[in-house]
Amino acid sequence: MPDSQPQPPHSSSGQTDTATLLLRGARLTDGRTVDVRLGGGRIEAVGTAGSLATPASRSRAAKVDLNGYLLLPAPAEPHAHGDTALTADGDGPLSYDTQEVQRRATEAALLQLGHGATALRSHVRVGDVQGLDALVAVLQARRALRGLAELTTVAMPRVLTGVAGADGLAILRDAVKMGASVVGGCPDADPDPTGYVEAVLELASEHGCPVDLHTDASDPARLARLAAMSGGLRSGVTLGPCGGLGRLPSEVASRAADQLAAAGVTVVCLPQGGCGGVDRRGTAPVRMLRAAGVRIAAGSGALRDVSNPVGRGDPLEAAYLLASRHGLRPEDAYDAVSSGARAALGLPEVRVEAGFPAELLAVRGNQLAGALSLAYSRIVVHRGRVVARTSAVREYCNSAAATGLDLPRQGRAEPS
Repeated sequence: MPDSQPQPPHSSSGQTDTATLLLRGARLTDGRTVDVRLGGGRIEAVGTAGSLATPASRSRAAKVDLNGYLLLPAPAEPHAHGDTALTADGDGPLSYDTQEVQRRATEAALLQLGHGATALRSHVRVGDVQGLDALVAVLQARRALRGLAELTTVAMPRVLTGVAGADGLAILRDAVKMGASVVGGCPDADPDPTGYVEAVLELASEHGCPVDLHTDASDPARLARLAAMSGGLRSGVTLGPCGGLGRLPSEVASRAADQLAAAGVTVVCLPQGGCGGVDRRGTAPVRMLRAAGVRIAAGSGALRDVSNPVGRGDPLEAAYLLASRHGLRPEDAYDAVSSGARAALGLPEVRVEAGFPAELLAVRGNQLAGALSLAYSRIVVHRGRVVARTSAVREYCNSAAATGLDLPRQGRAEPS
């Protein structure tokens, strides 16, 4: 079940955007150089370079020269924490003032959009000191970002069982009524983790919501129970970051992976580090999980909060780490932050082919491996229009080495 219903593309003014955009001279991962025409929020046509034109009836047609860029399906961010982002340098207790939370959630989403993530899922704490204020703020940020990025929310209560859990369960119900489209939380922090999961799954089934739970997954018996309970939820269950799986004996972890695969559970790993939802760090054993048939996505987790003061929130960095540290092929690593991440969010598939959603990322480079290594300049397309641009130009002083070797120079793609 998607986090939110698809909406027609909008311009920055909030009006439906029917403009045509022609991306010229883009390189695809199969080596072709193509033109790509976008319209109505979708890819209208893909043809050899120079073969496409914009219909004369569309006076607002614009062109972007992507010579020297690799064109990819846009990544998505399946595991963000907008309510606590950008707080690592703060003094004193974390502020949950509604305006302050909205500001940092919006800023965090824009930073991640600049990296290429046109859809984000933000886990938001509810209950305790903040009550529902943080959720209200992130929902306000979601509305402010309309037309730039899709932001959806996961409500995360702390305790759901026993006497103390009654309040948490009531708040969770209120959060869903307010607009939280995913039910989540951290069962590891509840005195009765199995009871916590049962409560979440029951509420999710009642409202037809997906489930996204934080767990270290270090207890194989508990994980087996969770997988067994999750198999019947039609709207889907996601777990993350599951770093504890990597600390289990290989045969125990392999058995757990088989159980997760059989239940249809998606695992979102966090190659860049942990987040506030779990106490221990470590990345899930992605190669073993993939081999078992578990659906894998990769997220960023903490974005410069106390859990990871240097977190970047960059999907391409997550893909880079999956390739460099965990041995995935660049194509599989990027799939985890694009197709895998979009599937985890219940969003439609994106390919650079006619008929697919116009959710695209252009990165300077000719091949995917190089783009993951040096992904400096980026152009982000959401619903058929450019919504973010990062341009990096490297310059050197004049030297014999620079003039004699005909080294490539970085330029800047401009709309025309």
